[in-house]
Amino acid sequence: MTDRRGGRRAWAAAVLALLTLLTVSCDTGARRPASAARPTAPARVAAYDAGWRTGRGIHDSDGKGAAIREVVWGGCVRRSLTARPREVVDRDRGAWVLGCRHGVSGAPHRRPSRPLTRREPDPGLLAGFRSWAARHGAKDSASRATRVVLVHLGDHDYDVELTGAYRPGDRAAGAADLADAFAEWWDGDDGESGTAWNLLVLTRDGERLLTRDL
Repeated sequence: MTDRRGGRRAWAAAVLALLTLLTVSCDTGARRPASAARPTAPARVAAYDAGWRTGRGIHDSDGKGAAIREVVWGGCVRRSLTARPREVVDRDRGAWVLGCRHGVSGAPHRRPSRPLTRREPDPGLLAGFRSWAARHGAKDSASRATRVVLVHLGDHDYDVELTGAYRPGDRAAGAADLADAFAEWWDGDDGESGTAWNLLVLTRDGERLLTRDL
């Protein structure tokens, strides 16, 4: 009888230990760090917040007059091309611009409810540029252009991306000639639906070679 009771006790202790081990293991797997369990913020939120901090810093250092430069004259749009961190800004550059404008003008911190950056290929612009270039001695430069994309940064502002037949790392003078010809053809025309601020010349793989004001 004693041996049986001892065996049962040993068996019960072993089972209890096993159950405890399984419970601890399950708890360990279920209790993830809060950062892992929490969903990441939308790209537009992170970009807006980064822009707002930049705009607020400009406001604090330069005063209210900076709002005219940054909002009316496109300062925030142009800053967005070099703002850091790029992995945040580039995910929704339009949201970054809006945040910058809100921050520098002292407007309420109001995050956008939808993504603000929208890319729109425009083959008609490319055809128009090539036609103009053929009549104005820039045919060779224009022949390197392969694609035009309008990068809408909200409802009013946009940039123009011009992809050329260049490889990553190219720094050929031809890229500058292409940009100069396109900017001359554009000639300050802001289009029908907003204001174009920058021309970005890209390689065939999407690497930015240079920028020009429009």
